[in-house]
Amino acid sequence: MKPNPVLRRLGLDDHDRAVILHIDDAGSAQCVLPAVIDLLDFGLVTSTAVMVPCAWFPQTATYCREHPSVDMGVHLTLNSEWSTCRWAPISTQDRTTGLIDDEGYFHRRHNGLYAAATPEAGKAEMRAQIERALAAGVDVTHIDSHMGAIGHPLFAESYIELALEYRLPPSILLRAQRFGFTEWEHFPNEGRHISETVERLEEMGVPLLDDVMGLPLDTPEERVAQAKAELDARQPGTITHFFLHPAHDTPELRTMCPDWPSRVADYHAFLSPELRDHIHNTGIQLISNTVLRDLMRQSMS
Repeated sequence: MKPNPVLRRLGLDDHDRAVILHIDDAGSAQCVLPAVIDLLDFGLVTSTAVMVPCAWFPQTATYCREHPSVDMGVHLTLNSEWSTCRWAPISTQDRTTGLIDDEGYFHRRHNGLYAAATPEAGKAEMRAQIERALAAGVDVTHIDSHMGAIGHPLFAESYIELALEYRLPPSILLRAQRFGFTEWEHFPNEGRHISETVERLEEMGVPLLDDVMGLPLDTPEERVAQAKAELDARQPGTITHFFLHPAHDTPELRTMCPDWPSRVADYHAFLSPELRDHIHNTGIQLISNTVLRDLMRQSMS
C-alpha cells in the first residue's frame, strides 16, 4: 500500500511512522481519569476517549471543560462486559431495540449484541452518546469503539455516517478496511460497499488509519518491553492508533476489572523515561486526533 497521504498533510515524510498513543475507557472508573491526567502531563500519550454511559463520565466531562485543549474522543459503547460494575444505553430503555440484556444493561459480549440489536437502535445510541458529550462541554476529537463492537456489518455504515455528520475522524476505520471481524465473511456485499466507501472517504480527505492495535490485557509482565516491540514493528509510511488502558491501582479497580494488573502496568509503562527515550530515539512521530480532526474539517469546509 502507498504511504498514508495524511503524513504529508501533517508536514511529515512518506517514510515516517506516526502513532496516536491513545487511552481507552476514560469514565469507566474513578481511578482512570487521574491516570489519564498523569500520562497526558508526562507527554507520551496524545489522546483519550470517554465512555459516555458510565458512572464517571461527569467527572471526565468536568475535566474537559476545565482543560479545553485536551484531546478527548467518544469511546462509543454498546457492550458492558464486567460483572461488578455495569452500564446501560442512554438513548432508550426499550428492550425491543435489542441493545439491552436480561439484566437491564448492555450485552456483555458481541454475540449477544449482534444477535439482538437493530442497526437503527445502534445508530440512535451512538448519536446519543456523541450528543451527550458535546452537551457536557467535551470538545470531541474523534469517535472510536469500546471492544470494537462498532466494527460489524450491523453498525459500520452508521458509524461512518455519524463520523461525516459530526466531522469527526472515524478512528477504527482503516485504509484497507475489512474491520478484521469474521462476521464480514458472511456479508460480502456489505464488505465490498464499505471498501468502496473507504476509498471515497480517502479521496474526500478524511484522515484514515493504517492500523489499530494495543497491548493485550492478559500479559502485564514486561510491559515496557512489550510496548517497545509493538512500536518498533510499525511500518514506514503509516499512521497507527495504539491504545492502552491505564489506571491507578485502587480497591475499586481490583474489584471491577479482572485484568487490573495489565491496566496498572500500562500506567507505569507509559510514565517510563525508558519508554519515552526509546520512542524519541527511534523517530516515531507522536500525533493527536485533534490534528486529524482539523485536517478533516479543512477538507470538508
